[in-house]
Amino acid sequence: MTPDFRVGWEGFPEAKPVVDEAASDALVLRTVDALLMDALSEEASDIHVEPGELAARVRYRLDGVLHEVQPLTVDLHLRVVSRLKILARLDIAERRVPQDGHFKYQYRDGHVDLRLSTLPTLHGEKAVLRILDSAAALRRELEDLGYEPTQMTIVQEAIARPYGMILVTGPTGSGKTLSLYACLRRLNGQGANICTVEDPVEIQLAGVNQVNVHERAGLDFATALRAFLRQDPDIMMVGEVRDAETADIAVKAAQTGHLVLSTLHTNDAPATLERLVRMGVAGYNLASSVLLVTAQRLVRRLCVHCREPLPDASEAQESLRYAGLLDTDKDADRGAVVTVFTATGCPQCRGTGYRGRTGIFQVMPISTAIRDLIVAGATTTEIAAQSAREGHLNLRQAGLLKVARGETSLAEVMAVTND
Repeated sequence: MTPDFRVGWEGFPEAKPVVDEAASDALVLRTVDALLMDALSEEASDIHVEPGELAARVRYRLDGVLHEVQPLTVDLHLRVVSRLKILARLDIAERRVPQDGHFKYQYRDGHVDLRLSTLPTLHGEKAVLRILDSAAALRRELEDLGYEPTQMTIVQEAIARPYGMILVTGPTGSGKTLSLYACLRRLNGQGANICTVEDPVEIQLAGVNQVNVHERAGLDFATALRAFLRQDPDIMMVGEVRDAETADIAVKAAQTGHLVLSTLHTNDAPATLERLVRMGVAGYNLASSVLLVTAQRLVRRLCVHCREPLPDASEAQESLRYAGLLDTDKDADRGAVVTVFTATGCPQCRGTGYRGRTGIFQVMPISTAIRDLIVAGATTTEIAAQSAREGHLNLRQAGLLKVARGETSLAEVMAVTND
């Protein structure tokens, strides 16, 4: 049950006058602890504390969607934000500019890392806590992320190569970092020198040399990469390729005997190659260095306790046919009628119809034909067409396979993918 964060005052939204300062402080401590414990037990990824004119709204991001919980009075909101800033070692007197910090919080038998961001708004400071559960992230193996079997084989073959570049693309919050660390866990061992640079490091992995970007001190992605090359590395991971200099160094490192993993923000795998060309990387350098490009999205899993067959599955069946995944009303692989499920809602899934998330992936190895297209300056559309001819799924097709298996809903896949 969600804790009542208003315990201790009456007449909401007006705060009850507080005479005992110690009791007031105790209320703030209890409220912050209840807020964090409840969010962690619900497996939230973010906590938003948003001030308003009469009250402050508290929301958790659960499976990628914000859900509102108990509000806070204006006075308690101010004290809660101050408490969070103290934990993150921020300046509690400064409320005019954004601040960023982090702290650790004891939870069960370990701890979680929490990243705090504050933002001055019209009615006070908004606070957002990002929950970074490294222990949970490190329990996720490549097999747990949602790759199709053929895609998993391609990824495993790529990360086993001694040198080259592997690129993961997708929007913020699509699980790119989790995918890269699943690869690094597979590669981590006594025989490999692994260096990573991120902004910031979100998952701590023993045995890996991890560097935080510090731009005010002059430490950016390109500077760190140049330093890595003097550290006798075997594998390098770049949190994000943002500029031409970083792209150039990463590509050259992949050509000179290093395995380089990185991310970009593009819509799909073929568009990633065009983005790098626009950054100034020569096509022939891309063709000789990139091994694999994957694009990914996260979709919510249907709750197995309350999912129900879709009453009218004609739209879903048509989508499967259009994607080339269904020739008739029967799934050729299983020899059975495809049952498409929809979300309903129950106490097990907090009434949302979904519980947990899984990935959908477009995995595009750089074949000889695609290398020739890159060198020739082919468009994204031409590269995508060649990938399709080679039998690789796009994001929509990968998502529809999960719809056919009852793992997610058609609405979820349509919401996060394009044709």
